[in-house]
Amino acid sequence: MTTTTIEPAPSTALKATTVVDRAQSRDVSTPLTLVSAKLLMAITGAGLIGFVAVHMLGNLQIYLGQEALNAYAKFLKSMPALLWTARIGLLAIFALHLGLAVYLKKQNKSARPHQYALSDPVGATLASRTMLSSGLVIFAFLIYHLLHFTLGVTDSGSHKLVDLAGRHDVYSMVVMSFGNIYISASYIIAMLFLGLHLSHAISSMFQTFGLTNASSRRLIHRVGLVVAAFLMVGNISIPVAVLLGFIGLPAEGPTP
Repeated sequence: MTTTTIEPAPSTALKATTVVDRAQSRDVSTPLTLVSAKLLMAITGAGLIGFVAVHMLGNLQIYLGQEALNAYAKFLKSMPALLWTARIGLLAIFALHLGLAVYLKKQNKSARPHQYALSDPVGATLASRTMLSSGLVIFAFLIYHLLHFTLGVTDSGSHKLVDLAGRHDVYSMVVMSFGNIYISASYIIAMLFLGLHLSHAISSMFQTFGLTNASSRRLIHRVGLVVAAFLMVGNISIPVAVLLGFIGLPAEGPTP
């Protein structure tokens, strides 16, 4: 008896092999790319959180009076090269952070092309659903903040004030600016978005670094909420204190 063996056509086998190879290639390369993007996003996010904390602590010296804040500002301006390197670096890191967020958002959508009636994942919060939107608002505010307090583009008058020691009167500039209800409102709203963003970002950052587990996840989430609230309230307290009259112009008044 003769046994006949039927072999698949070469073109079919080649096609099947090619499809498998491509699928395996996607399975290997895409997750590594996403992991790298998430890790880089967490690193840049950690740097931005550190900047926000240091910047806030410096600004809180306004509660110590004109002398303390103006001396601190003069100290920073005595290192112009370092100061501008930090400012440009901050913008670059923030832009990279946002770019990675947009990239990951697109990758997430392409991985789940079909939208269901209930599109929000179980357990998603307002903060987690609006991370990209809140980040864009914060970035827009950062640009305005630099144009206002750093470059004096939006308010050139208060940016030229000097104190009795001949230093740039940052204290009076801040008080006069936050005396404007619209400027204070924009600052407060931006800080609310910052608090919302950080309330999810901090715990997510620890998770990306692999520093959480089932038992510590809840604790880290709570710590993230506390840190976010601290940074938000600390920044908001300054315009509120000015509006309520707890922080006012010095007795001698600012010198143009």
